Amino acid sequence: MSSSPAAPSPPSPPSPPSPLPADPPGGRRAALVWGVGVSVYLVAVVFRTSLGVAGLDAADRFQVNASALSAFSIVQLLVYAGMQIPVGLMVDRLGTRKVLTLGIVLFTLGQLGFALSPSYATALAARVLLGCGDAMTFISVLRLGNRWFPARRGPLIAQLAGLFGVLGNLVSTIVLARMLDGLGWTATFAGSAAAGLVVLALVLLFLKDHPEGYAPEPVPHAGVAYVRRQIAAAWREPGTRLGMWVHFTTQFPAMVFLLLWGMPFLAEAQGLSRGRAGELLTLVVLSNMVVGLAYGQIIARHHAARTPLALGTVAATATLWAATIAYPGDRAPIWLLATLCVVLGACGPASMIGFDFARPANPSERQGTASGIVNIGGFTASMTTLLAVGVLLDATGGDYRVAFSSVFVLQALGLAQILRLRGRTARRERERLVASRVEAVHVPA
Repeated sequence: MSSSPAAPSPPSPPSPPSPLPADPPGGRRAALVWGVGVSVYLVAVVFRTSLGVAGLDAADRFQVNASALSAFSIVQLLVYAGMQIPVGLMVDRLGTRKVLTLGIVLFTLGQLGFALSPSYATALAARVLLGCGDAMTFISVLRLGNRWFPARRGPLIAQLAGLFGVLGNLVSTIVLARMLDGLGWTATFAGSAAAGLVVLALVLLFLKDHPEGYAPEPVPHAGVAYVRRQIAAAWREPGTRLGMWVHFTTQFPAMVFLLLWGMPFLAEAQGLSRGRAGELLTLVVLSNMVVGLAYGQIIARHHAARTPLALGTVAATATLWAATIAYPGDRAPIWLLATLCVVLGACGPASMIGFDFARPANPSERQGTASGIVNIGGFTASMTTLLAVGVLLDATGGDYRVAFSSVFVLQALGLAQILRLRGRTARRERERLVASRVEAVHVPA
């Protein structure tokens, strides 16, 4: 006769989850390392926007029309946008230091190549290199801030990173414009490339991916299936898509104006001197800095202000853009041009709101992918508009009223998508908030 079975042992309690690492401490060391990272981003933006003050010089140097001129910025932004998701995966796998180092080498070679290019084709290839390197900076700097500072400071750190980019734009509109007048093409672009060597030395000497003892968990092998799952999961979230369309709709008018067509419009169509046109471009940058700080404070205190701020910026931009190009007579008054530039300064800060929609919609392991998707939006719109303006200028014999009207088409498209997705995003965020509260109630003390 078999013995009776032993009484089953009571089930063991579930093992507690592994404790999450504490927030990085921040402090002076963090500020130094992060400062090195944002200095790289600043130089990248200087190189990215340098063509904005040299558009007329480039057209004369390479003997090209408006469509060919716009191709410089289009290919640069095409590369930038196409690399956003791959760069996010690279940062996860390789770390910030390696990715920034590669980015510096590429954008410095691109700027130097642009200075020395003997032909349009080689200059175009140089802008491709520049776009590759530039694409590796912003997401890397965002990740660097997350690794070195406490999470509660994340929004402030992101806003400050954006301000450093604005400062780089300011350097282009003030310093490079004067260098072009005084030193000429080759000396200006080759001399500015030296800044890349400076930040390369700083990265190699001082930058570390994370503080001691705060190494992130290893990322799984980024194979094709993994990448596909990451992108699909991020895209399914309405907050990611809303963030992309907010970025798409808000960023591109200022980008198009600063990156290429602002200087020719102000100098050729409006009859301003290069110096006065440069002052108005500088006004866009200064407005960006002020509005960026204001938007950051408002959103930090009133999360529901994200959509009204984005929609308000789109409405104000469309209104001033229409008033400027439709003004009776050949030229708009200086006060109207200045007002347009002030309003365009809000486009950059409004585009950052897109990341504020994507961030709460995705867990930490998808933040890089989601940020890459959002960042594609504005640069896609910018590429499209740069091409449209160039083609329409050639087709109409330089009629900026017709060419600049293409802005309204993309604004209408983006606005329709924002209105379509904002309700879904709000419901999804409420569901997540309720779920997190329920989970907090059921977690044992």
